[in-house]
Amino acid sequence: MALTAMAEQQQFYLLLGNLMSPDNNIRKQSEETYDTIPGQNKITFLLQAIRDATAAEEVKQMAAVLLRRLLSSSFEEIYPGLTLEMQTAIKTELLTSIQQESTPNIRKKVCDIAAELCRNLIDDDGNNQWPELLKFLFDSVNSDNFAPTFQKKFHDKVISALLQTMEDQSNPRVQAHAAAALINFTEDCPKSLLIPYLDSLVQHLHVIMVAKLQELIQKGTKLVLEQVVTSIASVADTAEEKFVPYYDLFMPSLKHIVENAVQKELRLLRGKTIECISLIGLAVGKEKFMPDASAVMQLLLKTQTDFNDLEDDDPQISYMISAWARMCKILGKEFQQYLPVVMGPLMKTASIKPEVALLDTQDMENISEDDGWEFVNLGDQQSFGIKTAGLEEKATACQMLVCYAKELKEGFVEYTEQVVKLMVPLLKFYFHDDILLCLAAESMPLLLECARVRGPEYLTQMWHFMCDALIKSIGTEPDSDVLSEIMHSFAKCIELMGDGCLSNEHFEELGGILKGKLEEHFKNQELRQAKRQDEDYDEQVEETLQDEDENDVYILTKVSDILHSVFSSYKEKVLPWFEQLLQLIVQLICPSRPWADRQWGLCIFDDVVEHCSPLSFKYAEYFLRPMVQSLGDSSPEVRQAAAYGVGVMAQYGGENYRPFCTEAIPLLVRVIQAADSRSKENVNATENCISAVGKVMRFRPECVNVSEILPHWLSWLPLNEDKEEAVHTFDFLCDLIESNNPIVLGPDNSNLPKIFLIIADGVANESVKSEDACSKRLANVIRQVQVSAGLWTQCVSTLNETQQKAIQDLLNTA
Repeated sequence: MALTAMAEQQQFYLLLGNLMSPDNNIRKQSEETYDTIPGQNKITFLLQAIRDATAAEEVKQMAAVLLRRLLSSSFEEIYPGLTLEMQTAIKTELLTSIQQESTPNIRKKVCDIAAELCRNLIDDDGNNQWPELLKFLFDSVNSDNFAPTFQKKFHDKVISALLQTMEDQSNPRVQAHAAAALINFTEDCPKSLLIPYLDSLVQHLHVIMVAKLQELIQKGTKLVLEQVVTSIASVADTAEEKFVPYYDLFMPSLKHIVENAVQKELRLLRGKTIECISLIGLAVGKEKFMPDASAVMQLLLKTQTDFNDLEDDDPQISYMISAWARMCKILGKEFQQYLPVVMGPLMKTASIKPEVALLDTQDMENISEDDGWEFVNLGDQQSFGIKTAGLEEKATACQMLVCYAKELKEGFVEYTEQVVKLMVPLLKFYFHDDILLCLAAESMPLLLECARVRGPEYLTQMWHFMCDALIKSIGTEPDSDVLSEIMHSFAKCIELMGDGCLSNEHFEELGGILKGKLEEHFKNQELRQAKRQDEDYDEQVEETLQDEDENDVYILTKVSDILHSVFSSYKEKVLPWFEQLLQLIVQLICPSRPWADRQWGLCIFDDVVEHCSPLSFKYAEYFLRPMVQSLGDSSPEVRQAAAYGVGVMAQYGGENYRPFCTEAIPLLVRVIQAADSRSKENVNATENCISAVGKVMRFRPECVNVSEILPHWLSWLPLNEDKEEAVHTFDFLCDLIESNNPIVLGPDNSNLPKIFLIIADGVANESVKSEDACSKRLANVIRQVQVSAGLWTQCVSTLNETQQKAIQDLLNTA
């Protein structure tokens, strides 16, 4: 059906009807036709269908579902392009429908559309661009109390309106809706906006909770109490440490509910209260929660030991599982003692095997997706179906296992074997579930860290069990977000396992995969360039192309991560293997390539120089010129990668790199002394240049006039952004001070106040941490000055309060 012939609404109704047809061919054809209708026309037709009193209910329902989907998935493409009249008409139509629609089901769906539109109309600063909707809501909530003036910020009105409505004891259902709305509001409300209302909000919630608790005891009504408990949890979650003063107001009642709400019909209330207690504990922190922690743990344990009596669909199970993980975050290592009780039900839920079926097309028509089935088409006649019920619980449980491994480290070692046997098969999970795949990948390096304590043999066995599956999934995973997670985890595993962790077969497979990823990267870039020459090319196409480009670059960063971990583990032994990728990496650093390609190509060559030492020079013809030229690149990211490269040449590269270190110094100085070198976008590149100058003076002093450059270098310290490079500069500073370098100390130690200032700023900005080796050396410098009272007073008097405290902290900890 051509678009021009579709102008009439009746034909559109026919199309909507066909979209619901049980006949696959009719439905497919109708979907194709629907897709050809321009967005603006779709909106007009769909709105008309919803408002048409004569249209059949299922047609109106379908129209409402499609309109909401359109506004959630294609809002940016369609809405801004509409005329102002059209935008106003849409808003008016929706509000009128909400007021006049008599069918509750349709009215609810229209409310969903309005909510979706409203969400999209809140700008980045949190300003609402649909005030008429808020006025309508306030008038609906309490028509007497709200004049249509909007002088005050709307948060104030929303909160007070909802609280007033929640106090309407005569209408529990309205109360429950108001509590649910409050949950939605506080979940998305920034902390800074919530704080001014916190006191009033908390006092109201407390009054309502006490009243509803009485009601539960007297009449057995629980609906509003369930919502109020969740509201409290949501407020605490947003308010975080600001909730501390209210802790004692709520905790006794909440513990009381968990202790006493043991009847079957109160399972959901009990589950939500368990969630609330654990969220409050996390919000207020260990110190405040600790006196109750033991009692709360005993209550949870009691539920857990009664677990065998709980039915599989008991809502408490998922609340318990999440609460345990929060308790683990609060208690840290002290949580380990509870693992024997917790792990049984957690593993049971994490091991849920979803129901699957292979169906031909006939059978499929008898099963609807509403029954919790999802289908993947396997050709003309067959579909693979999976019942998704249970997958969500499985994912939550796997998330908790990741949490325990992360928080408890070696304390989790007893369970690593059974968890790894659960996680590895998820990497080749037959039904693609992004969340499960990402969690499985994330768990791998964490489980290896937990298992370390058992010794190298156990660790190696575990790694062998994971390694094949990880490499295979890097080769086959189609989704770039999931793929990057798997590649990142694989790189971390190699760093953990070190030299010898990959067999020749693994190397061969990995080499082929990385080569394929790089070739695909270049091919995709060519395809995107071709699309830019297309006659259909416009801003919208460009936006899509840029998204694709970002995804591609993200995968490139992960290729770099993997190569980094291989070089840092295997050193120069890996160079023969690397040569199959060499020409592709060289291609990345061509001057004509986009800056991200050049940045990551240089990073890979940085690793070659750093980890393969003098042997790296045999590839110098490929990367040295581009690296030196890149010191003056317009992109700060490229400058940073090049400057880091000069630093590692000086430190590790050997004799052959000397002329290049000499050549680089004036180029580095030019970057550092540029007028905007410390601006936000340039500062990291500049700090890498300062560090590189330091490394040349330290490791290749023959390449530079040290006495000329050193005073400048001191004036550029400390580095505040790049913490790793900051440590290198402080190490060198210690060398200079300990060797009584006259330029650094100045005549009669006159530079010491300046050195104190550098050290104090470094500690205050956490560029120097107590675990760094140089912190002890810096503390010794300060102690030597302390011996001379006059010098000490002179040095300390130039420091402000923060800097003086930093010096004191350093003396106390180092």
